[in-house]
Amino acid sequence: MWLLAMAAVAVDAVAQHADLAALRRIAEGDGAGLAELYDRHGRASFSLALRIVRDQSEAEEVVQDVFVQAWRQAARYESTRGPVVAWLLMMTRSRSIDRLRHRRGLPPLDGDGESVVRNLPDATIPFDWQLLGAEQVQAVRTALDDLPLVQRTAIELAFYEGLTHAEVAARLEQPLGTVKTRIRLGLLRLRAAIGEALA
Repeated sequence: MWLLAMAAVAVDAVAQHADLAALRRIAEGDGAGLAELYDRHGRASFSLALRIVRDQSEAEEVVQDVFVQAWRQAARYESTRGPVVAWLLMMTRSRSIDRLRHRRGLPPLDGDGESVVRNLPDATIPFDWQLLGAEQVQAVRTALDDLPLVQRTAIELAFYEGLTHAEVAARLEQPLGTVKTRIRLGLLRLRAAIGEALA
């Protein structure tokens, strides 16, 4: 769902310019540029990671990995691919899902109740939603609610629970091609609806 919220955020041109300047400095080996980028987007990255992995120490490790990757790849960033914050959050999502997949390959925890605590849902308002204004939040919620149930379910499983398309297909007992089509069409409808609502 964080991705849908991001789609509604109109990235301020000044903030994007500052992010690009920080990335240029990072590419030149300036650690202060990385600190500046972390100060602006570290909390959003942590919030997203925590929402996916549901473990504070793992979320912290994900954020560290993301900013190390930003340090290494700053020179290769292309502004035509979108805002810097979106790039960082996509890396955060990918790293978080990688951790979930790794965790699934491990044997279950002992029956000491730790697994129950770890799987409790996070009731806090995600940081990315806190960044949105009331009008933007309502536009995203309305657009998501207006999707056909099959599209909304597939999108929520993929983006909120971090499942791959194949895992969504298995969970919904639907062909992989059908799931991919539902997610693609749903995202296109969301983009159009949010754009109209915020225009």
